[in-house]
Amino acid sequence: MSILIVDDEKDIRELVGDILREEGFAVRLAANSDECMTQINTDAPSLLILDIWLKDSRMDGIDILKSVRRDNPDIPVVIISGHGNIEIAVAAIKQGAYDFIEKPFNIDQLMVVVTRAMETSRLRRENSDLRKRDVTSSDMLGNSAALKGLKAQLDKVTKTNSRVMLTGPSGAGKETAARYIHANSNRVGAAFLAVSSATVEPERMEEVLFGREVGGRDGGGRGVERGALEEAHGGVIYFNEVADMPLVTQGKILRVLTDQQFTRVGGTDKVRVDLRVISSTTRDLRSEIAAGRFRQELFDRLNVVPIAVPPLSDRREDIPELTRHFIAQLNRAQGLPLRELTPEADALLQTMLWQGNVRQLRNVIERVLILGEGTGAIEAREFPGQEVASDQSGRMILGGTVATLPLREAREVFEREYLLAQINRFGGNISRTAGFVGMERSALHRKLKSLGVVSPGKGGDDEEDA
Repeated sequence: MSILIVDDEKDIRELVGDILREEGFAVRLAANSDECMTQINTDAPSLLILDIWLKDSRMDGIDILKSVRRDNPDIPVVIISGHGNIEIAVAAIKQGAYDFIEKPFNIDQLMVVVTRAMETSRLRRENSDLRKRDVTSSDMLGNSAALKGLKAQLDKVTKTNSRVMLTGPSGAGKETAARYIHANSNRVGAAFLAVSSATVEPERMEEVLFGREVGGRDGGGRGVERGALEEAHGGVIYFNEVADMPLVTQGKILRVLTDQQFTRVGGTDKVRVDLRVISSTTRDLRSEIAAGRFRQELFDRLNVVPIAVPPLSDRREDIPELTRHFIAQLNRAQGLPLRELTPEADALLQTMLWQGNVRQLRNVIERVLILGEGTGAIEAREFPGQEVASDQSGRMILGGTVATLPLREAREVFEREYLLAQINRFGGNISRTAGFVGMERSALHRKLKSLGVVSPGKGGDDEEDA
């Protein structure tokens, strides 16, 4: 974070620079408009302190202000002038200046304005990060029964303005589901803003959501920083992990949902907004309510349409498509190798435990692409955490507890885990599992019974293809 001071008077710019350096700010100096624009274009500052009158410059302060507001709107601009009057101040504020200070200025006044402007700059970057945060795809990839059921529920609410509460384990794709609703709604042309209550510091939450106002000099103008609610006007605001929202903020959000208006932090004016609200949580909000950590009234407002997002374990058939999507995505974004998967690797991925769900799958694929062996097809042995693996020569290597057991017990462990993995892979469908492992359906039933395994279908029975 740096401050660029632009003034044609060397003594003034160096004096202001020394004062700000003593306060711990990084400072850069420019004597004319050309130096100013070069520095802005090379490395945009967090704050611009700009003299109105610049001798021997192509542009005066107002011209520079207009250029900065057009090309770098997130940079607050404080205007200073020794020829200041109310008309110049009003003109500067109308052009988007954060504030106006006359020369000679009071150091305390300068520090108050600079401190507030730097806070505004930081808040603007925060909100910009919210908008630019990793663009989570709105594509719902896969053809499993669980995913089709989810999409059918989402399709019912896309064209409405109803509030939706998405539940499910971490990493299952709740934000993707929220973006799917937005992408297929009447608000698709407006903003989608995601605010994660788990990552915003509690004391910062209200400024991030509601924005803030700072009184201008002598009432001559106000510095206004819009928050996420205002930025999302006309579109969708997504509260990720809403259970982590501070109780005080919950009460204020409840009023926003009721009145469709709010007051910025430090302000008095009412700001009206038109928003669709989608929320998500990994926690049981009813338990949070009972513990006094979540407001019943807010839950009632947000939980109009509850939709459960299934874990990856319920949609293992989708793993190959998701895997290829992530490989292509990582190739475009990071230049990682565009590798295929061997059939064995495909099968292994569908049998592995995915406690972190889709997010964990993506992370594992990224790790394999980074640490992988060349650009050929990804093999099963490249994935971590296997009890049974193979070395480069194809020789089987035992890991974990399997290598310590007698042959009979090791065989039972292997058969049990292998068959359970295949049953999970095929969504509990015994007929498809039997076909894959090369057994008669009745023989597979007997084998499962001897191993003490109950298939995960309805009541232990087959879950046949629809």
